[in-house]
Amino acid sequence: MAEFFSTYESSIVYMVLEALLGLSLYLPLMAGQLSLASPGFYALGGYIAAILSTKVFPSSNNLFPIPLLLLEMLIAGLFSGILAVIVGIPALRLRGIYLAIATIAFVEVLRVVSLNLDITGGAVGIFGIPQPFQSQIEYLWIAIPLLLISMVLFYRLERIRTGRAFIAIREDELAASAMGINPTYYKVLAFTLGAILAGIVGVISAHFLNTWNARQGTFDASITYLTIVLIGGSRTFLGSVVGAIVLKVLLEIILRRIADIAGLPNWLSQFLRDGRLIIYGILIVLGTIFFPQGFVTPDILKTLQTKLKKLIFKTSKRTSNYDG
Repeated sequence: MAEFFSTYESSIVYMVLEALLGLSLYLPLMAGQLSLASPGFYALGGYIAAILSTKVFPSSNNLFPIPLLLLEMLIAGLFSGILAVIVGIPALRLRGIYLAIATIAFVEVLRVVSLNLDITGGAVGIFGIPQPFQSQIEYLWIAIPLLLISMVLFYRLERIRTGRAFIAIREDELAASAMGINPTYYKVLAFTLGAILAGIVGVISAHFLNTWNARQGTFDASITYLTIVLIGGSRTFLGSVVGAIVLKVLLEIILRRIADIAGLPNWLSQFLRDGRLIIYGILIVLGTIFFPQGFVTPDILKTLQTKLKKLIFKTSKRTSNYDG
């Protein structure tokens, strides 16, 4: 087990971070908005962490203080939320593919801006971002609690008035508007909450990678996060978590193990190692055809919940009979 964690510690941390980024993309989808802006806010959070930790909060200690890391996460979430409101109010008047194109353009604008600013290090980026932990696997001490807190909040969100408003807008915006729901308000709210989460994850990633540049927030990243949500399931927040686990295990462990098998043609081994975006595209096509709602759907969750209740009831009944 220790050898497994030492070999795949980077992949395990990435899996948790990608699950969080999948959740940031799920929020606008929950309100029926195909927004691909999460990589832009993710990059913004990373730049905020890189600039603050290297220029504003330089530490003489070996490890970067955890309280300062939490402060960076707070600042990144605040800036991401403000920018999301500014961008979201005009952009979310668009729908469908037009909104997707607008959010991709937003990501590209941020990338080009970061390439041309001195404070962001231009094309080279910012190096030497201090580490708050001694090893990569220790980042789970902050990534897993953040994921668990997010999952609890998403679970509650799907069951309160705000979450039901998101779902109503997704199902039929005109009918939701007729029931007194303000579509603009709730779409901007969903977009903003997703941006805040993406910005916070960007802070953790910047320290984890030890460097940050314009390549971190690109259109490629948008496809990655969209694949996570679509494959895992776009109708429940658990889909993003399951999608991140499935894709990371598939791409980082299984396919790389297959690529290392002796005797495979060089082109096939290279494709299995580096053809990630092509594989993502294939998965999106196949998933849309055979699993239109992803692996995890509300119906599956209801079935599992019913079976679990029956199992608990039978177990408790046997226990009571035994006691009697």
